[in-house]
Amino acid sequence: MIDAITGLATSLGLSSSAGLNAYLPLVIVALVARFTDWITLNEPWNALTNGWIIALLAVLLAVEVVADKIPAVDHVNDVIQTFIRPAAGAILFAASSNVVADIHPVLALACGVIVAGGVHVVKATVRPAVTATTAGVGNPVVSTIEDITSALVALLSILVPIVIALFLLFLFLVMATWYLRRRARSRWA
Repeated sequence: MIDAITGLATSLGLSSSAGLNAYLPLVIVALVARFTDWITLNEPWNALTNGWIIALLAVLLAVEVVADKIPAVDHVNDVIQTFIRPAAGAILFAASSNVVADIHPVLALACGVIVAGGVHVVKATVRPAVTATTAGVGNPVVSTIEDITSALVALLSILVPIVIALFLLFLFLVMATWYLRRRARSRWA
C-alpha cells in the first residue's frame, strides 16, 4: 500500500514538474534511471535511458531554457509547449507509475496530461501578467524560479515522494482557499 502511494506521489510530482519545464524532469528521470538504481524504467519507457535520447533531451532542454528567458519569445515558447508539456507529463506519469503501481497505461497517460497541462495553464496565464507589470524584465527571474522549482520537484519526487504528496496537498488547499475567497468577494461586490 505504501509503495502504491509513494509511486503515485512520484508520478504526480514528476508530471507536475513537466508543466513548468517539459524537458528538465525528463532529463532528470533519464539520468537517474541510467546511472542509479533509484528508478528502473520498464518497457517501453526505458528508451529514455538511451544515450542518444538523453542527448536530444539535453539539447531540447537548453533551447527551452534560453527561449523561456527572452520576453516575447517566451510567449511563443509557451504556445508551442502547450502540446509538449502535457505530453511530457503523460510520459513521466506513465513511466514512473508502472514501476511501482499497477495503473492502466491509458489512465496513467491521461493523469499525466491533466496534471502537467493544469500546471502549464497556470504558468501560461501568469506569465503575461509578469511581462506586463515588469515590462519583460521579470521574465528571466520568474523563468529561473520555475526551472529551479521544476528540478527540485522532480528530484524530490524520486528521492522522497511522500514530501511531494504533502506539498501537492498543501498547494491544492492553498489554491482552493484562494479560489473560494475570490469567489466569495466577487459575489458580494
